[in-house]
Amino acid sequence: MRRYPAGKMVDDDALNLWFCREVLPLEAMLMRFIRRNWRIEADVIDLRQDIYERVLMGAQKELPHKPQQYVFTTARHHLINRAKRAQIVSFDLVADLESIVIDIDNDASQRQLEARDELRRAQAGIDNLPKRCGEVVRLRKVQGFTTREVAEQLGVGKDTVEKQMTLGMRALADFMLGGSGKVVRTVRPKNAEEAGRS
Repeated sequence: MRRYPAGKMVDDDALNLWFCREVLPLEAMLMRFIRRNWRIEADVIDLRQDIYERVLMGAQKELPHKPQQYVFTTARHHLINRAKRAQIVSFDLVADLESIVIDIDNDASQRQLEARDELRRAQAGIDNLPKRCGEVVRLRKVQGFTTREVAEQLGVGKDTVEKQMTLGMRALADFMLGGSGKVVRTVRPKNAEEAGRS
């Protein structure tokens, strides 16, 4: 895993980029894994979201070097814990889950097709952003410009670029997870008196 100084968390931009680049392309494989190992079809989407949440929480301290192994190990542990908590689930299912050797699909062409689909979704998510926000995300994450270079190109301050980047990456992650992908701006109180009333 990529280590960060003690007490320092992975910043939101890096975490969101890692999630979009490394985890979302595994979604089709993850869904197959869940369906193979969980008998209740109605639970599959919720299980996927729970796994994504645990993956993101675990990666906040350090980004895993082997994302695919990390995602499927997280999925396996979550299914085991969920099965143990659900007393209606048979002991055999828990035993089956605990004995699973994670079968990761190594078919490169299938992974390439899935990755292309995710890239198309990411492009659609960027296109869905407000114009300035989309420009910032495209320049920073697609074309690899620095914050300073983006600020110069767009004629705005570096703080504006950073703010637009944070908003854009959060909206993009939401879109990739099946949400609306809308930019959500938090409104802060103008002074302490307003803060006390909220």
